[in-house]
Amino acid sequence: MRMRSQNRVVKTAAGVSLVAIGGLAAADEPIEMRELTVFGGARDERALLDTPNSVSVIDQADVLIRQPSTYEELIGDLPGVTIEGGPRGIAQEPNIRGFRDEQVIIRVDGARQNFDLAHRGRFFTDPGILRRVEVLRGGASTLFGSGALGGVIFLDTQDAADVVDPGELWGGRVTLGYNSQGDEFLGAGTLAFDTGTFDGIAFYSGRPRFSDLEDGRGDPIIDSDIDSQNGLLKLGWEPGGGHRIEASYQNYRDSGNTPPNANVQGTPQTVVDRDLDYQSARLAWEWDAPSSDLIDLSVLAYYNDAEVTEDRFFDGRTDETEFETFGFDAANVSTFDRGLPVSISYGIEVFQDEQDATRDGEARLQAPDAKRRFYAGFVQADVEVLPGLTITPGLRFDAFELEPDREGFDDRSENQLSPRLAASWRPSENAQIFVTASRAFRAPTLTELYNDGVHFATEGFPLGPPGSGAPVFTGVNEFIPSPDLEPERSTQVEIGGRYTLDDVATSGDRVELSGSLYYARVDDFVDTVVGFIDDRTATFNPFTRQLELSGSTENRNVDATLWGFEAEVTYDTGPWFAGVGLTIPRGLNRAGGDLGSIPQDRVVLTGGIRPLDDVELGARATLADGQDDVPEGALGTPGFAVFDLYATWQPQTGLLEGGRFALGIDNLTDRRFRIHPNGLNQPGLAVKLTASWDF
Repeated sequence: MRMRSQNRVVKTAAGVSLVAIGGLAAADEPIEMRELTVFGGARDERALLDTPNSVSVIDQADVLIRQPSTYEELIGDLPGVTIEGGPRGIAQEPNIRGFRDEQVIIRVDGARQNFDLAHRGRFFTDPGILRRVEVLRGGASTLFGSGALGGVIFLDTQDAADVVDPGELWGGRVTLGYNSQGDEFLGAGTLAFDTGTFDGIAFYSGRPRFSDLEDGRGDPIIDSDIDSQNGLLKLGWEPGGGHRIEASYQNYRDSGNTPPNANVQGTPQTVVDRDLDYQSARLAWEWDAPSSDLIDLSVLAYYNDAEVTEDRFFDGRTDETEFETFGFDAANVSTFDRGLPVSISYGIEVFQDEQDATRDGEARLQAPDAKRRFYAGFVQADVEVLPGLTITPGLRFDAFELEPDREGFDDRSENQLSPRLAASWRPSENAQIFVTASRAFRAPTLTELYNDGVHFATEGFPLGPPGSGAPVFTGVNEFIPSPDLEPERSTQVEIGGRYTLDDVATSGDRVELSGSLYYARVDDFVDTVVGFIDDRTATFNPFTRQLELSGSTENRNVDATLWGFEAEVTYDTGPWFAGVGLTIPRGLNRAGGDLGSIPQDRVVLTGGIRPLDDVELGARATLADGQDDVPEGALGTPGFAVFDLYATWQPQTGLLEGGRFALGIDNLTDRRFRIHPNGLNQPGLAVKLTASWDF
C-alpha cells in the first residue's frame, strides 16, 4: 500500500528525461536511475518490471516541462493514447488503442469519474495539482469493471509530502504562468503542513483566457476563450499501526461562450453561455498492518456531482444537466507462502450514476432522466510457480441495473463475468516478458440508451424539382433511442516485454526498451451512426401535402476487431538523453467496414541535453500519418509533423533556490494540423512561460 508520497527520481513516460524532483543530476556525474513503481494498475504497489500490463507513467517533472493547459498537452502523445475532442479542454475525452470515451475509465485519487454528456469532456482536475498519472492500456475489467475496454487513466493529486520538505512542519508553492495561445494566464497557490501524524494540503488555481485560440493559419477557433478554476483540500491522519485516514474535497468550475458540441466551430445560432460546476468528496482508509502480511487494505467512499448550465443566446433556451455518482470501493492484498509465494488481491465495488436534465424547465429528451447501479466482487492472485515466472489468474462478477425514468422504456438488470489470465517471466533481473488474455466489458451509458429528440438542425430543401411532388428534406436530425443496446464485450490478448540495461556505453547511463502486440475481438461494439437522410423518418404533412424526410442519429451494436503495436526506447546518460515512442493502431468493423475511432500511426521523437547541473534543454517531434480508413461519410485526417522545444531551470543555490522556471514553444513551425478523429484544428504556435517558488 502507498502511504504519503516521497520525493523521488521520476521517469517521463514519453522518454523525455530522467530527473529528480529536487533537482537535476550534475552534468559531470552519473545520473541516478531507480526502478519505476506502479501503484494503480494492479491495485497494489509493484515494480514496473513485475507488472503484466502496458503502463505509462507521467510525474511532476513532466508537468513542469510540458506546462499543460489540457490533457492532450499532458498525455496525448503517450504510446497508444490519443485525446479526442479538439483543442477546447472542456471537450476532451480519452482514446486508448481506438477505444474511446466511456470505453476508458478515469479515476481521480481512486474515485471513478463517470460523467457522460456528449462533447462536454471528462477531465475536471487541473493538471497543475497532479502528482502522478498512470495510463493502463488494454482490457482491465477484472479489477476495474465496466468501461475498462481500452484501459484506465489514474490521476493522483498531490499530497503534503510533495510540498513540505522532510523534517519541516509546513511549506507552500506559488505558480505563475502564461500561454500565448488564447492569452491564457495561470495563477496557482499551494499550502501544506505535515506534523508526522496529521497532514494537509490546500490548492487553488485559476486559468483566465482572454482571447480565442488560433490554428496554424491564424484562423480563430471561435468561442474557445473558456475560463477555469480548481480548488482542492486534502487532510490526512496517521494514528499509527499502519493506518491512514484521508478526506478530500475538490471543486472545478469553467465558464464561457462555446458551442454545445465543443469539438466544432461556433456559430451565432448555436453558441451558449456555459457554466460547469464539478464537486467531488472522498473519504479513504488505508491499513497496512505491520505485523501481518495478510492485511493491506484500502477502503474508499466518494461522491461526484457535475452540473452544467447552457444558456443559448440565439433564442434564450436554457439546458440544465446534473450527473451524480455515489461509489464505494474496498480492496485488500494478502501475501503468504505455502510452498509457493502468493499475493491475492480481492474486494468489492458498488456505485450508482444518476442523470437529471431539463430544457427550459421541462424534461430534456436528449439527456433523459435515468439511473444505473453496479455491484461487483473481484479476486486476482499472483502465484510465483517458478523463480522468475508468475502466473496471474483473476475473475470479477458485475451485476448492474438500468432504470430509465420515462414511459415506454423498461428497467433492465444484467450481469457479466470478467476473467483474466496473465503470465510474467523475468529471464533476468532487468528483463520481463508478459502475456495476458482477458475479457472486458462496458455497459451502455444512460445517454446511449435513451437519448431522443433533435440532435441538430440545418436548412432543409426539396429532394426534387419544384411542383414535382418529390419529398422534402426537413434539415432536422433526430436521435433514435436504443433501449435494447447490448453491453460491449471484448476478448483481448497482449504479448509484451521490457528490458533495461545500465552502463551501456558509459558509467551511469541506461537504455530502456518496451513493446507490446495486442489483439481485441469486440462483440456488440457501440457504433454511433449519423444518417443525413433516413427513409425511416418519412412522414406525410397534411398541411403542406408533402412527404417529409429527416436525418437520424442512432447507436447500434456491431462486431469489431482492433489490433496494433506499441513500442518505446529511451536512452539517458545524464548529460544528454533521447527517446522514441511508436503507436500503430488498427481496427475494423467485422462486417467489413472501417471504424471511426482508430487513431493515426504516430512516432514521437524526443531528445535533449543538460549543460548545467540545474538546466535542461529538450525537443520533441510528433510525426503522424494520415488516417483515411474511416466509415463512409466520415472525415479523414491528413498527416502532420509538429515540433516542440522547451527549457527548464531549477536553481539549487542562491536567491532563486527553490524556484522552477520553464520556457516552452509548442508547434514551432506554426503548422495547421488536426488530430484524428477531431473536428477542429489544433492550436498554432504557442509560447509558454511558467515560474514557481517553494517556500
